Amino acid sequence: MKLSTISFIFISVCILTACGNEPKLTPLSSEASILAFGDSLTYGTGTSKENAYPAKLSQLSERTVINAGIPGETSAEGLQRLPALLIKHQPELIIICHGANDILRKLDLEKTRINLQRMINTSREHGTQVILVAVPAFSLFLSPHEMYLQLAEKNNIPIEANSLSSILGNNQLKSDQIHPNKQGYKQFAEAIYNTIRENNGL
Repeated sequence: MKLSTISFIFISVCILTACGNEPKLTPLSSEASILAFGDSLTYGTGTSKENAYPAKLSQLSERTVINAGIPGETSAEGLQRLPALLIKHQPELIIICHGANDILRKLDLEKTRINLQRMINTSREHGTQVILVAVPAFSLFLSPHEMYLQLAEKNNIPIEANSLSSILGNNQLKSDQIHPNKQGYKQFAEAIYNTIRENNGL
């Protein structure tokens, strides 16, 4: 292979790698509101509302973070609830952490994937930027469910992929089998905050 060909391939790889690392968010304004949307993991089951991740994220980001978590909610129910929240709060950013109850109840995960995609679409139609949070597969090994990784890649949106799996794999950070405790939610908030910063949101 000619040296010029090798150089071309090297430069092309570098360009593609750089493009893949570009920030995916527009910086949030100082008055921005962030919608934390999900189920009990957003609500803060296992601790107080003041120690749930939205409250901790608000302190870290110095932005208003609305806790829009409903314990026990499925993705189908969340999809129905979302449009009114977007209209009411006009958030600059939404953090979607949904689908855990679908996984736990062994619902049709293709329908869950469609519901999550529609949440992303609906948010974007309202001019809201999106971050996705991966929920664990809740199997023997707590790893992020591949559905979330695929959705993030397809939509080219930031994802916080590993924090929930890591937290729920540590008995010192959880209040029960599927919910963090106060310290766990603090770490969860810090992980999401870092994801926002790494993608130029703050």
